[in-house]
Amino acid sequence: MIYFDNAATGGRKPDCVVRAVEASVAGTCANPGRSGHALATAQGENVRACRKLLRAFFGGESEERVIFTKNCTEALNIALFGAARAPLLHLRGAKPHVVTTEAEHNSVLRPLYWLEGAGEIGLTVVRAEGGTVSPRAIAAACRENTVAAAFTLASNVTGAEIDPAAVRALLPAGVLTVCDGAQAGGHIPIDMKKSGIDALCLAGHKGLHGIQGSGALLLSERFSPPPLLHGGSGSESANRAMPAFYPDRLEAGTLSCPAAAALREGVLHLMPRMEQNAAHLLRLTALLAEGLAGIGGIALFSRPNRCGILSFRSGRMSSELLAQALSDDYGIAVRGGLHCAPLMHRALGTLGEGLVRASLSEFSTEEEVHAFVRAVRELCG
Repeated sequence: MIYFDNAATGGRKPDCVVRAVEASVAGTCANPGRSGHALATAQGENVRACRKLLRAFFGGESEERVIFTKNCTEALNIALFGAARAPLLHLRGAKPHVVTTEAEHNSVLRPLYWLEGAGEIGLTVVRAEGGTVSPRAIAAACRENTVAAAFTLASNVTGAEIDPAAVRALLPAGVLTVCDGAQAGGHIPIDMKKSGIDALCLAGHKGLHGIQGSGALLLSERFSPPPLLHGGSGSESANRAMPAFYPDRLEAGTLSCPAAAALREGVLHLMPRMEQNAAHLLRLTALLAEGLAGIGGIALFSRPNRCGILSFRSGRMSSELLAQALSDDYGIAVRGGLHCAPLMHRALGTLGEGLVRASLSEFSTEEEVHAFVRAVRELCG
């Protein structure tokens, strides 16, 4: 099968990632932080090594503020609920206000809609003009009681980017930046300190080459969200509350050691290849766009980009039917529909039937792109 659904989850993993998972589960599994024996200590060192690597790779402030989650959605929930509920004296009784954008995934939108519906926040959604969001528009939506701006670093529908440094430069100093890095992580260089990011939320299983069940939340020193989950931490067991220190404060329950091992190896594999991979994906998405543009009735909604995402619509078939036909008749995996980003589709005018999204990776080839274009031409030309 030609796997062009990497924006949903990375289809092929580097060999070093596979070996890391095998090594983590093939021997005796142990629970880091719960026991003092040698195996538990060794697993703890493996987890810590992944924290240190993520902090360095993303320009975080300390390894203690690298929080492991099961996915990017959990990281976003911790950050968004934390930003809304953290004690903020400057509000002087005013309801917290959050700014977000039409480019967002439901992992951002649904927590914010829930908080708004519960009366905990006011919410402003910035329009995506022509499929992109202006940093100036995000800043212009802020009010005196704005506590956070939550925005994606790269759209999961089009691959269009939002520059966090440009947003930070225009925001009031007290506004936190909560960034969805699910698509950008592993494709776009991210430096939290240089860009002024307060909460970076990541999916380990996409561009970072980790396995499903891995995610991370990296926090700046000025953002200390309260726990969203409560339970065992392996520390301060007599305390009726979660520990006050990080990462234990936000990591309730047993961590996935195989996920941490895989994520570390995925990032180590990625580090020397970032520029090469970006150039590769720019070239392949340009080639794909050129091929699809030559097919009558095809409308493109992405420009060549380093996230490897290209979305399009056919005048002859709905996006979901076309995606199914590509799978059934040609052995090609893509995604049709709304991609959990309804506001972006409303902004693009594709809310009715959605789009077909082809999402490539460093392992995708020119031959696969040509085969994909031929298949679409036969189905829609």
